[in-house]
Amino acid sequence: MNLKYILKPAKILGITALMLAGQACSSILDETVVSNISNNYMSTASGFEAGVNAAYSSLRNYYATQPGLTMTEYGTDIYATGADGGYKGFHFYDTQLNPTVDYLAVIWDELYRGINTCNAIIDRAPSVSGVTDATKKIRVAEAKFLRAHYYFILFQQWGGVDLRLSETLVPTKSTKRATDTEMYTAIIKDLTEAIADLPATSAQYGRAIKPAAEMCLAKVYLAKAYSSVKASDDFSKAAALCTSVVTNYGFKLLDDFASVFDENNQRNSEVVFAVQYTSDPLTNLTNNTGSVNGGNNLHLFFGMQYDVQAGMVRDVLNGRPFKRLRPTQYCTDVVFGERVNDSRYKKTFKDTWYSNNPGTYSTAFDDSKAKVTFAAGDTAIFIPGYEMTKEERAKKPYQVLVPSKYSEALFPTLKKFFDTKRPDKTYEAGSRDFFVYRLADTYLMLAEAQFGAGNLQAATDAINMVRRRAAWPGKQAAMEITSAQMNFDFLVEERARELAGEQTRWLDLKRWGNLVDRVKKYNPQAAANVSTKHLVRPIPQTQIDRTEGGNTAFPQNTGY
Repeated sequence: MNLKYILKPAKILGITALMLAGQACSSILDETVVSNISNNYMSTASGFEAGVNAAYSSLRNYYATQPGLTMTEYGTDIYATGADGGYKGFHFYDTQLNPTVDYLAVIWDELYRGINTCNAIIDRAPSVSGVTDATKKIRVAEAKFLRAHYYFILFQQWGGVDLRLSETLVPTKSTKRATDTEMYTAIIKDLTEAIADLPATSAQYGRAIKPAAEMCLAKVYLAKAYSSVKASDDFSKAAALCTSVVTNYGFKLLDDFASVFDENNQRNSEVVFAVQYTSDPLTNLTNNTGSVNGGNNLHLFFGMQYDVQAGMVRDVLNGRPFKRLRPTQYCTDVVFGERVNDSRYKKTFKDTWYSNNPGTYSTAFDDSKAKVTFAAGDTAIFIPGYEMTKEERAKKPYQVLVPSKYSEALFPTLKKFFDTKRPDKTYEAGSRDFFVYRLADTYLMLAEAQFGAGNLQAATDAINMVRRRAAWPGKQAAMEITSAQMNFDFLVEERARELAGEQTRWLDLKRWGNLVDRVKKYNPQAAANVSTKHLVRPIPQTQIDRTEGGNTAFPQNTGY
């Protein structure tokens, strides 16, 4: 646990500056900033509600931020490093990935800050006046969901950590690492109790609800099913929870895969649980996230260097390209290789840029022509996704970027997170919500759970729900697979096709235990260095330094 930030709840609430107020509001992100509050504030009705709402704020330091993305998408089989940015040890698995990397402490600190806020809510709820018992029950359930969620992130990233289930009121140097059994027991208990007490829906969008807790617990059971403490019924328990989510609450897959990420339709029937962001620069801030300041800033990290190419300049529509991640050849050629029936390559990656800087230019990456001339709105760059011949490219009045010309600066650009509502082309803090849990993921988890439980046809039926939706019009039947085609490798690739970039891939590979194998096979940048030690991250050195007894009392993960 980060000892620097173990503060009394009133202090925690003041520091987060994310007091989410108003029970009658339609969204949990209708916020009022509160400061100069006493330690007793949380025992009042308004303080208790503010404390519960503040417990959600730690989600906004992990989801849709550069540190969270770095720890969930870098260095996998489907994403490698782009030209710019730091923290490339997470891509390369080399000595740059070490206990002093600040992103490790950033995530660690904030998750524990959120955990202690949850502990305070749970511990103090009985003495709060002015709040009905029914409301207290729901708010405590929300805190248990969040506490379990935060501990599950810590557990997946670092293994057993300091497991504190009561409020820490004063700084302490006494910490220890829990066992895997202790971690799973605590997380499962919290989520089970949360499921029992959470409502099926909430008038305030963004609050934890029963299906979100069920989906979280299903993810926990799936992880446990591959672990050293697995039980014979882990897969069946995960399947039952996923079945409940897809059948009991009215969630529905949208007809079109692309519409899931329509920034004008964020509260859609597929979203089970979302982390909310806003266009308000005061309440959109996230804490301690490094160089990028606030909001959902995933729109920054997947873009190629379009803005210095012929006929193009940077604009809001095409985004600010930080070039942090580029798809591996395995990702583009194999995972997204089938494009006749499956629409997801076209709807996941941007392939066309229209000139916003008219004129005549020398070409750069397209050697089939020396000059190009554009009027405003003409196609300036096209990525066909296959190796178009030089003769064919020469017939095009624009530059064609073929796979042999891909580089760390030029590559197919993930477009799920484009944010065209930013006020200017340099603005970093996006306002899109981040979908932590969505229904397509639930179906894929159900397929995995049923496959693990030996129910092959049920697994096939679940995965076909996702595949039919991903089909081009009229191609739904062609997208279906049979039970004979359903195998684990197919599931691994189907999750990549559906969830690319959505902060799931590293965690999936870690859960399955095939991170090392798949990185060695499909990510040449990291193949030489990745090893089994990389199934967990290095414990932040700040944590060890603040522990009485240091590394003896709180051991560093092996190999770091």
